[in-house]
Amino acid sequence: MEHRSEEREKRSQPLPHRPHRVRLAARLRAYFLAGILITAPLGITIYIAWAFIAWVDRQVIPLLPAHYNPENYLPFSVPGLGLVIVLVGLTAIGAITAGVLGRLFLSVSERLLNRMPVIRGVYSATKQILETVLANKATAFREVVLVEYPRRDAWVIGFITGTTEGEVQELTREEMVNIFVPTTPNPTSGFLLFVPRSDIVPLHMSVEEAIKMVVSGGIVTPPDRRTPEERQRRVAPPRSAAS
Repeated sequence: MEHRSEEREKRSQPLPHRPHRVRLAARLRAYFLAGILITAPLGITIYIAWAFIAWVDRQVIPLLPAHYNPENYLPFSVPGLGLVIVLVGLTAIGAITAGVLGRLFLSVSERLLNRMPVIRGVYSATKQILETVLANKATAFREVVLVEYPRRDAWVIGFITGTTEGEVQELTREEMVNIFVPTTPNPTSGFLLFVPRSDIVPLHMSVEEAIKMVVSGGIVTPPDRRTPEERQRRVAPPRSAAS
């Protein structure tokens, strides 16, 4: 009887903890997550680049004559051939239009396009945007700011694209700046705001860091590079002090 009671007591006692197995599982989980963090961005980047190169090849290579297509002579395809042809072609067009005959041909072509009702608007708008971005690439999208929008005490990240000019600036009293506010998770879309320069708050983060923050929906936050004195300053006073 005593032997049976001892066996029952042993069975009723809780099993001892197994810290070694728990630590091993935690380490394996940490290694797995670390592997995802390392390989996922690299894999996604390679996939997007490969998909873009393949798309360019599909659009360009079929336009080549058969006797100029190296895939007809080689037993394998040449990835990136279409992209190389596009880059070489754009460089050659730029070199040709830089000469006298090229400028004359470009001038005649623009006159013909300006006489077409629908194409005229598309061509002029596209040309103006590209000339503005490429000519002012040293200053366009180079400053990240904070703008109070769409209501009081709500803020968005924006990029200064230039100083407001023309009719918009003439109709306003203060100096205005053009602010492009991107959307999440696609920063290529957004909207344009004309904001007084006194109402914007410059940020110390770079354009790349701000784009990462917008794309991630705020999950990726860049470090604060402000000085201790600048960290004491707030963009707006508390409501109790403001009232």
